[in-house]
Amino acid sequence: MKPETKIPQATTKRLPLYYRFLQNFANEGKKRISSQELSDAMKIDSATIRRDFSYFGALGKKGYGYDVLHLLDFFRQTLDQDEATNVALIGVGNLGNGLLKYNFQKNHNTRIVVAFDSKAPYEGTEISDIPVFHPDRLEEMYEEFGAELAILTVSSRSAQAMADRLAKMNAKGILNFTPERLNVPESMKLMNIDLSVELQALIYLVRNSGE
Repeated sequence: MKPETKIPQATTKRLPLYYRFLQNFANEGKKRISSQELSDAMKIDSATIRRDFSYFGALGKKGYGYDVLHLLDFFRQTLDQDEATNVALIGVGNLGNGLLKYNFQKNHNTRIVVAFDSKAPYEGTEISDIPVFHPDRLEEMYEEFGAELAILTVSSRSAQAMADRLAKMNAKGILNFTPERLNVPESMKLMNIDLSVELQALIYLVRNSGE
């Protein structure tokens, strides 16, 4: 990465996608690709891809394109794919249950290792082979299971209080599925996924696209 280069969040969100598609190219036996080939596969403008890659220095060669294995290794290291990340899920409703069943099956270095739900017994239970505890045991079990990040799928009224508890525990980041805009310390990373907003944006695009 270029020194003191701040990577835009939009670029950051695309990095795991680049890694996934590069894995597909490698599995197909491709040795090198152009930004246009990657663009065609990912449905992302090639200029956007080149701009994203430029934040990390010279990843390709003019007239040659990109070496697939070199790029794959680069993004694996950039995304810390060689290091496991343990995740805690907080809130096991319909969405939480779905996340437990899926449990990042295509991302072998990331796993939900523990979950918390207000309906779970204090001594714990299991859902989809994942231990689930009452939130009263959050601080204890979050540390015991070595969780670094948390996924929030709780009710809106509980979201900020839960984020405050995670902040006091020095959790590294939160993936927030609630519609609440959370206040967290600068040391904690926060990403918001509001499914209703995304759906409304899609409806707008559909209804306002040209014939």
